[in-house]
Amino acid sequence: MKNILYLLLLSTQIFFAQNGFERGNAYYAKGQYTEAIAAYESVLKDNKHSSEVYFNLGNAYYKLNEVAPSIYNYEKALVLNPSDKESLNNLKFAQKRTIDEIKVIPKVGFAKLVRDFTGVYHYNTWAWISVGLAVGFLLFFIGYYFSQITGSKQIFFFGMFVAVFLMLISISSAIFEKSHFDTEKPAIVFAEMANVKSEPRNGGKPIFVLHEGTKVFVFETIGRWKKIQLTDGTEGWIESDTIRQVK
Repeated sequence: MKNILYLLLLSTQIFFAQNGFERGNAYYAKGQYTEAIAAYESVLKDNKHSSEVYFNLGNAYYKLNEVAPSIYNYEKALVLNPSDKESLNNLKFAQKRTIDEIKVIPKVGFAKLVRDFTGVYHYNTWAWISVGLAVGFLLFFIGYYFSQITGSKQIFFFGMFVAVFLMLISISSAIFEKSHFDTEKPAIVFAEMANVKSEPRNGGKPIFVLHEGTKVFVFETIGRWKKIQLTDGTEGWIESDTIRQVK
């Protein structure tokens, strides 16, 4: 009986989540972007997170010229689906509306080469690749074990070696990407103007000012202050309530 009630409750939640998403789409199609935002956010309140909901939220906020929320939601969509070309494209358009022009200093050296390689796939994708390679290794092993032909046994043995080698690479890539995902903490400035200071305290003049929509990376938190770094490597302390972390 409890299982039946649980399934009914789950089905009801899914129905209302889908209904909220569809209502949001209907409002958006009519140009009622404020109502669309409310409908999409009702889906998120039910803990039904998806890249599609965040993408549509970003679009609705973009239509209302709300820079920070649009960028924030596109970034949220990309966390769930890093290869989504539409979110990447719309994010670029939204970023053109920001005031701050901060350069992106490219990374160099071996670390960049590793990141360029592992960043091709999400860590979950690398994990599934590892599973597929493990299955491939098992099939090669079975072929090697039961084969009676010397040439075939050599081929299966070589296949086992290649599968293990590639599996180690994919596992290492999954671990590296998961570590990068956990340590990287992007955030979006939501305040119209936010002072960045050299120390986590109220006194003193700001070393520079950021405006809404600018992307920063959080490294440390002390009280109501967060240490941030910009894409050009500049660092400082900003009040926590002026930014919103993407993950």
